[in-house]
Amino acid sequence: MPEERKIDHPRPAPSLKGEGKKITVRATRFDPDKDEKPRMQSYEIPFPDESMVVLDALNYIKSHVDGSLSYRWSCRMGICGSCGMMVDGVPKLSCSAFLRDYWPKPVTVEPLNNFPIIRDLVSDMDDFMHKLKSIKPWIIRKQELPLGAGAHRQTNDQIDEFRQFSQCINCMLCYAACPVYGLDDKFLGPAATALARRYNLDSRDEGLKQRLPVLADSEGIWECSFVGECSVVCPKGVDPAKAIQQTKLDTTMRFVLPYGNRD
Repeated sequence: MPEERKIDHPRPAPSLKGEGKKITVRATRFDPDKDEKPRMQSYEIPFPDESMVVLDALNYIKSHVDGSLSYRWSCRMGICGSCGMMVDGVPKLSCSAFLRDYWPKPVTVEPLNNFPIIRDLVSDMDDFMHKLKSIKPWIIRKQELPLGAGAHRQTNDQIDEFRQFSQCINCMLCYAACPVYGLDDKFLGPAATALARRYNLDSRDEGLKQRLPVLADSEGIWECSFVGECSVVCPKGVDPAKAIQQTKLDTTMRFVLPYGNRD
């Protein structure tokens, strides 16, 4: 078991509803310059308001208890995706995980599964960024229209084709929940595939043939065993498991249709 320290908050709780109530937050601590392996550290902090989320607790710890605690966050509105971490073993956005759902038991926060740890709750996302770049998540045109030639207009029905997959915020919760990626980090993975499908379904895009070799590779969509946990933990309802299965079907159909009918 990792070494565990406990720091009691020395200040009185704020004068808010539920004054005196406290909660224990157990957080992963890891300093690569000092630690051989991650350890857990406990902080007992005030829990005066049932609207508090895990990110509020971490910000409180960093501001009032232990300024050395490291983690990522930005918007606090479930939009940026940067505050993803394991909360009691489940990949979640810490800005959307309410402390009331865990109190009076301690809540444990750890860096996302399946990624190297940089420091404390901060994970190394370089592998995903390389995968994301490989599927070219932007509009590709065979020939760009000159400026002033007008916009590439779309109907609402055309937008609805890819709207769901465009909601991805690159939070990496799906990769932390994916057992295939946990066993083989060469697997393209759920978010990258969902974003590839988003552009392949876009009526303005003509880059399918450039993305297909990456998607149809042995480490691409065919590695997915359809556990579906990626879709369960997605905070935006993207449903990457659906994107992977649809891409499998489309890829198969491209090989069984006559050559001349392929796009």
